[in-house]
Amino acid sequence: MGPTAAGKTDLAIALQDVLPGRIISVDSAMIYRGMDIGTAKPSAAELARAPHRLIDVIDPAETYSVGDFCRDARGEMDAAVAEGRVPLLTGGTMMYFKALKEGFADVPVADQTVRQRLLETAELEGWDSLYRQLQRIDPEAAAGLHPNNHQRLVRALEVFELSGRPLSSHWAARGRWDGQDERGAAQTIALPYRILELALIPESRALLHRRIEARFTMMLNRGLIDEVERLRARGDLNLDLPSMRCVGYRQVWEHLEGNFSYEELVQRGIAATRQLAKRQLTWLRRWPEAHSLDPGSPDLYRNVLKLVDCTPH
Repeated sequence: MGPTAAGKTDLAIALQDVLPGRIISVDSAMIYRGMDIGTAKPSAAELARAPHRLIDVIDPAETYSVGDFCRDARGEMDAAVAEGRVPLLTGGTMMYFKALKEGFADVPVADQTVRQRLLETAELEGWDSLYRQLQRIDPEAAAGLHPNNHQRLVRALEVFELSGRPLSSHWAARGRWDGQDERGAAQTIALPYRILELALIPESRALLHRRIEARFTMMLNRGLIDEVERLRARGDLNLDLPSMRCVGYRQVWEHLEGNFSYEELVQRGIAATRQLAKRQLTWLRRWPEAHSLDPGSPDLYRNVLKLVDCTPH
């Protein structure tokens, strides 16, 4: 686990032969086909050496819920173990890790990462923007709440993003609609494995920021704008979809619509990526059983090998 640009992919590839492992992506952006540059998917050469499961899973017009991930990840873990390999889950989508470890209820519990991003969107674009989004994805829930009831508005959008289903459909499945906000309760479903949790937490925040800036600039140089332009040209995608709200894609889309200059795109993209990394680090610092490792340490690989109690062969 770790923030964006911390070096998770490089470490996973280095470990997969040693364990021997099977890399399973835990990334809510890499699941989308045709979104390669902006999600920092492994290169063709890297994938040839170390295939990753759960990337290129769905089309960007489709939704993929936390429940979908838990189902697919458990299947990939079981298949890896059946082949004598160690499931090596690698990524930065912390709500995926949490749901997989703790279980997932039909109506998802509150997720601080998603909620914080919705609040930031409200601050930037206004609460009216969030209410209009809810009207599009869940008109029944929108009709049952006042636009100024910000807590329930955020909750309804949060449930849709986490589960891929409107909040009203969860209530309908239970045979009732009472307009009340529901938190749900996580089921405790123990994974049948011993779990070793490794958290890549850079000791230097300034170094992480420089890596984020360099990587976003590299994405632009590799054709991120053209990639988003191709997605826009399809005609069936919009900024309300989870795929197009991924960091980088939203900023490029808005730039292509003429909302701001290329220079501002660069600044907005870097700032959004830093905010993502900040939220990921907040999650990790509250993860009690994770072993914290500095990805900038020259002894990183050696320290990881000690933790997994194995030696190269």
